[in-house]
Amino acid sequence: MIRYAVIADPHVHDCSWVPSGSALPGAIRSFADTAASTRVFNESVPAFRAALQQAAEAGVKLVLLVGDLTDDGQRPNVEAALAIIAEYRDRFGLRVLATPGNHDLFALAGRPQAKNFLRPSGEAVLLDSADCPEARTQGTSQALGLMAGLGYQPEDSDLYWESPFGTDPAWEQRQYTVRSPDGRTACTMIDASYLVEPVAGLWVLSLDANVCVPRDGATDFDDPASFIDPTNGGWPAVVQHRPHLLEWMTGIAARARALGKTLVAFSHYPPLDVLGGASQREMALLGGKGLARRIPPAEVTAAFAATGVPLHFSGHLHVNDTARYDSGEGRFINIAVPSPVGYGPALKLVEHEEDRISIRSLPLTEVEGSDRAYAAYQAEARQYNLPPHAASLSVNHGQFMDRHLLELVHERYLPREWPDDMVAFIRSGSMADLLTLLGLSTRLEEDFALADLAADFYRLRKGGELGRRDVGAARLAFYGRLCADVAGGQGDGLAGRFAELIGLLDSYMARLPNADCLVWLPGLEVTGLSAQAGARDEPSCATPLASAG
Repeated sequence: MIRYAVIADPHVHDCSWVPSGSALPGAIRSFADTAASTRVFNESVPAFRAALQQAAEAGVKLVLLVGDLTDDGQRPNVEAALAIIAEYRDRFGLRVLATPGNHDLFALAGRPQAKNFLRPSGEAVLLDSADCPEARTQGTSQALGLMAGLGYQPEDSDLYWESPFGTDPAWEQRQYTVRSPDGRTACTMIDASYLVEPVAGLWVLSLDANVCVPRDGATDFDDPASFIDPTNGGWPAVVQHRPHLLEWMTGIAARARALGKTLVAFSHYPPLDVLGGASQREMALLGGKGLARRIPPAEVTAAFAATGVPLHFSGHLHVNDTARYDSGEGRFINIAVPSPVGYGPALKLVEHEEDRISIRSLPLTEVEGSDRAYAAYQAEARQYNLPPHAASLSVNHGQFMDRHLLELVHERYLPREWPDDMVAFIRSGSMADLLTLLGLSTRLEEDFALADLAADFYRLRKGGELGRRDVGAARLAFYGRLCADVAGGQGDGLAGRFAELIGLLDSYMARLPNADCLVWLPGLEVTGLSAQAGARDEPSCATPLASAG
């Protein structure tokens, strides 16, 4: 049996970092910035430690880290993250193999950052990397030089190692030319992808899908404005600018089959739809401002499938999902791994056997030290004559992340991404009002605010089965009845848009098993884990386990 853990997007931010020249005693981020972000900051070190601790206690010796090791690639945060990894290697023999994320580095020379930190009084102070150079995101060579020990360079104990360019690990031998969209501007970049055999029979394929592309007409490659941010890129950029990577993957998959190697791949970005297959419907309803715009098109997914790589882990979107692609081009399984600092915080534990792959979610609900910034958040609220935010009164990390999600829903997602008439109806109405609007008689045991529907929509969209326990059994049962009763064809008005919203909710609830599942070989069919296979009874996110009925 081969066993390993997968962690995505820890976004390590070291609160004990003392920014030079700032007069700050530490680096605690403001709650105002936290509440506006899809990730949290000050809780990241405890959450990353908890994830590594769970992996160690599960008995694994290998962790795949699916990008965004750090908050924004600042050298102090990289060094803090590497120190934690070194500690767990010393204590437990835990080796971490990584791939670059869009927050770990940027282009050739990095880019500036400006972030709000808190004084002990709770007053927010803007720290600009123009005044504090170590607060700047590092460039590719700088960052990879620091992180070289995370698989980017081979170790003496490795049984095999190569890059897309051969077995020479020198950075200068791992470069390619990337051109601007119009093809007239070119620069040389590092492709940090690698294949390693850390233990006999296991081939780990780290795919660097973090592609920085120069802008048309750019001349100064030390200027970050000369490059397109890769955040909304990923695999479409790979297909366009790194076709050598797909050819390399195809060869590796063929060799792995011929040699009887177990092949697992990971990159920061998903190569297919990880929103229950509903991303195009979501785009049609909510427009192009939300998460769905980062889902790659079908032709990119087909190109990935054609390589023959059977199993891929992704991060970036901070969602929990299992997706299976099967067509004439090929088939593969993608496991989207949630972030320790996003809603539904968890890691994945993976076990390969002869005829199956077992994938389990290990929730990060109780995290020692995750409340270290709560007092600072409360001081910040007092400084600005505000009541303490509910998140700063949370009983555990899971509850903090759930309350953080509620803040995002009402202060970011609804006002930025949803049609105005839907937002107005949600803010003022109840589920009984929605049933009237839709002309439905669906049995409703107890009325509730439509704001709760919006929260549950995102719990299930982001957390999949990990979010079901926070929604609760009674409301899940109601949503099942509601989805069954809603029919399409209600037009383009408000009722039609809400009918489509319920259809999206149905898609999120009808995903493949994604908390715990089995992938059966060789056909890659996916089933849930039975109780005999090790179903667990601990909480997943913020609330105790509840039966879904």
